[in-house]
Amino acid sequence: MSVTDRTIVLAGATSGSGLALSRALVEAGARVIATGRTAERLEPLRALGAEVEVADATSLESMTDLAARLGAVDAVIPLVGGWRGGGGLAGQSDADFAALLPALDAVRATSRAFDSALRASSAGRFAIVSSTAVGRPLAGGANYAAVKGASEAWTRAVAQGFAKAARDADVPLRAASVVFRAKALDPASLVARVLALWDADAVDLNDQIITLD
Repeated sequence: MSVTDRTIVLAGATSGSGLALSRALVEAGARVIATGRTAERLEPLRALGAEVEVADATSLESMTDLAARLGAVDAVIPLVGGWRGGGGLAGQSDADFAALLPALDAVRATSRAFDSALRASSAGRFAIVSSTAVGRPLAGGANYAAVKGASEAWTRAVAQGFAKAARDADVPLRAASVVFRAKALDPASLVARVLALWDADAVDLNDQIITLD
């Protein structure tokens, strides 16, 4: 299998990681659909060869509309993120928690909107970027670790859904849901792992937690 000719949705792609992934995937021959909230911020992605869509990755309605317009999709990677922390447990404010929640919202919205498309693909892939903080949460980053932990739980539920759907239909598992964990995200490391998503069969990849270099 190969990433070439795959249709890949990068939801919330205007970060440095989104730019790096778009560049690498386009160069590898993939069709990249990059979303963001403003046309202006999407222009650098368009310049790289990605197709751009002004759409809210945290909105189920927006993502469902996009999924209906795109039809066949082979991979979805939500990239909404951010970090707030410090101040120990007492310093974990409600405002900081609310600011971090869009990352979880994006995981939920994109996975729900594109579930049927990914299961219909010959090699569907859903992947999120999480943090090693989930494995060792600290008081000063409790809000962040909690949101990332919830995102991982949701992504693993997606994996179980893929497996159950294949069993119920008595067909081979073709879709996989994966968690990437990073201590400090290096876009180059993420790019290498995303490109490798089609190097393994779904049965070996589904529900895996992969630590980035």
